[in-house]
Amino acid sequence: MRRIFGVVVAAAVLLFLVAQLYRPKIEHPPVTAEIQAPPEVKQILRNSCYNCHSNETRLSWFDEPAPAYWMVARDVRMARSRLNFSEIGKLPPAKQRGMLFEAVNMIQLGAMPLPSYRRVHPGSTVTAAQLETLKAYLNPFAPAVPPAMTDAMPTTTATRSAAVQVTPELNGLAFFPDYKDWRAISSTDRGDNGTLREILGNDIAVRAIASRQIQPWPDGAAFAKVAWQAVPDAQGMLHTGKFVQVEFMVKGKTKYASTAGWGFGRWLGPELKPYGKDTHFASECVGCHMPVRDNDFVYTMPILRTATQREGQ
Repeated sequence: MRRIFGVVVAAAVLLFLVAQLYRPKIEHPPVTAEIQAPPEVKQILRNSCYNCHSNETRLSWFDEPAPAYWMVARDVRMARSRLNFSEIGKLPPAKQRGMLFEAVNMIQLGAMPLPSYRRVHPGSTVTAAQLETLKAYLNPFAPAVPPAMTDAMPTTTATRSAAVQVTPELNGLAFFPDYKDWRAISSTDRGDNGTLREILGNDIAVRAIASRQIQPWPDGAAFAKVAWQAVPDAQGMLHTGKFVQVEFMVKGKTKYASTAGWGFGRWLGPELKPYGKDTHFASECVGCHMPVRDNDFVYTMPILRTATQREGQ
């Protein structure tokens, strides 16, 4: 038995040593355009995010041996492709804030830093106080909208007629010209970029809500998220202003299997220009919705009333 045990240990050691020979390189490009943010915000990001989401990756000693190194190299490659704090400084400030908003949302939902990463790097955890610092920097709906924007603006979702042909998204998803007739499901806001949003659902989605068939949502269920600029009045109340964009997500378990079973699309401005540079834009949407994968990737969950509540309506 001792001899067998010795052979097993020797084989394990040999396998471990051989594994060290394969080390996919983690590149360290120069920092060309770091995110523009206050020092206290950058410090939190450096502590909790930069090891994967920047060009300044620093590995702990226990990250160096394979197979741990392989997982780290994969995570760094994927993280940089989605958000790189060493390079987003070249983007307009509003775009930087938008990307940081998405990151803070991930932190708030417990999706980032990755739970598996936090378990072995407990120091990367964003504390409640640090999260408040990040949220305060985003400073919802401030600075105030410039006076020039407080004039009355059209609140229509788009100026184009439904009869005008709208170009499909780059992934082939067609525009829904009748979305303005869908039922309102919820509303939300984005303080970082000063927008108000309404979520609408098509008939299939509304019927699924009524019958409580939302885990998963049925094929054909579709949602529209319409965004307008938030315009304050003299009393400080916010109203919808200029139309910004409309986004769709359409359930298709087989058709959209590569994007978590949902087809995503976004059309920008009154001209309804499709978003993205290529078909890979949808990976951004999937990444954003990953924290709610247990809800079939849908953020807006309907409030389901009990029978007693319905009878007392």
